[in-house]
Amino acid sequence: MHEMKQHKPWFDEDCLGILDQRKEAKMQWIQDPSQSNVDNMNKVRRDASRHFRNKKKAYLKGKIEGLETNSKINNIRDLYRGINDGKREYQPRTGIVKDEEGDLVADSHSIMARWRKYFSQILNVHGVSEVTYLLTPWR
Repeated sequence: MHEMKQHKPWFDEDCLGILDQRKEAKMQWIQDPSQSNVDNMNKVRRDASRHFRNKKKAYLKGKIEGLETNSKINNIRDLYRGINDGKREYQPRTGIVKDEEGDLVADSHSIMARWRKYFSQILNVHGVSEVTYLLTPWR
């Protein structure tokens, strides 16, 4: 079946079953794109999104209730540990890199070109002296 990922603690076996239902509905739609299959696929997708949203909401509500309990019984260590765990869960990803001049580049084509150039400079070396020069951390 599927392997459980650890970064979403609210995601369980029930969610895996709903994912399988959603995949099956999409496969039926791909094989026969009739209006009934489109309606079924959209219904299953809405139900899956609603289920995931409710699961996540219930998980977060439980975490908040645990923090409230720790606050009421003056269990400060667990209170701050829970707060810090909650802060660490969300880390936004940025799609911005710097070019050779240090200017920020945000569009995907420029980012790919920058990474291509960066790795071609690093990986396409011809001598041992160049490799040691590129790998020295103090340059």
